[in-house]
Amino acid sequence: MSESASVPDSGLYQFVFRTFFVRMDPEKAHHFAFAFIRAIPKLRLGTIVRTFTKPHRSLRVETLGLTFPSPFGVAAGFDKDARGIAGLGVLGFGHVEVGTITARPQPGNEKPRLFRLVKDHAVVNRMGFNNGGAVKAAGEVGRARHIRHRPVIGVNIGKSRVVDVDDAVDDYLVSTRLLAPLADYLAVNVSSPNTPGLRGLQEIDRLAPLLTAVRDAAGRTPVLVKIAPDLEDDAVTRVTALVVELGLAGVIATNTTLSRDGLASSGREVEGAGAGGLSGAPLAARSLEVLRLIRATAPADLCVISVGGVFTASDVQERVDAGATLVQGYTGFLYLGPLWARMINRGLRELRTKR
Repeated sequence: MSESASVPDSGLYQFVFRTFFVRMDPEKAHHFAFAFIRAIPKLRLGTIVRTFTKPHRSLRVETLGLTFPSPFGVAAGFDKDARGIAGLGVLGFGHVEVGTITARPQPGNEKPRLFRLVKDHAVVNRMGFNNGGAVKAAGEVGRARHIRHRPVIGVNIGKSRVVDVDDAVDDYLVSTRLLAPLADYLAVNVSSPNTPGLRGLQEIDRLAPLLTAVRDAAGRTPVLVKIAPDLEDDAVTRVTALVVELGLAGVIATNTTLSRDGLASSGREVEGAGAGGLSGAPLAARSLEVLRLIRATAPADLCVISVGGVFTASDVQERVDAGATLVQGYTGFLYLGPLWARMINRGLRELRTKR
């Protein structure tokens, strides 16, 4: 990994972050912020907030048979149980990818399991797909579909921890049958480093039957696959070719990385964070490389969603210029606060107006 992407100072929120949030356990801070996001529509403040955050119509993107209000959305991992779709949409995100959701409810790994590397504008997590399960998520997504001015809803599904890798297809199909009829698109997660054996599903001989089964069960709902940045370049190309061969809708690149190369944080801080997937600014270079690898061989109409190390409007535009259809962020929310999507959308419009 190379140098971290530049991260802007967002004023008041940076003061709050440095004064309060940085002293809080990261997972508790996330729950605090998430409660605020969920409260916006409940307090009937959505219309007022949306006045200041609504993406300009010039930012709309047509893909997957859908209209995305903005190319910029929330990556899976932020809203694990699909409870914050309305609030996140109000904040200006063009789409919200919820999950990762598993067929069976599971608590995830033991706490602490979320760690900041502030000098790197990065996060290490080993959450372990903590979520309430596919049945519960289906109820939440079903209700969210009726929200006025809702964002596009993606649903990210993964393997239940208690299910053996050899039985993964049937496990994914439980989630697919419950959630595909409600989702605008379905993302198959085979790339989290925090579920034992999961990344092995990226091997073509295992991935092909899994994606074929999910595609067939999903019906008309577009299916994409989410891959890891740690794949070798030739493996990225093989997965892309498989996606095209199977007629899937696209690829999401990338998930978190196991690498700890090139970090500014001290060895003690990195060791203290321990095992898990690294996200944030240090992932930017590899995420961009993988995007270019995919786009070099993929047809123009294949939807490619780029995620990893995105913080600014310039970052988003760089991904679009490199061939991304859509762009997602996650870690930037923790460092830049609730007006992050507004900042991105306004910055994108300014950049494009200057062009």
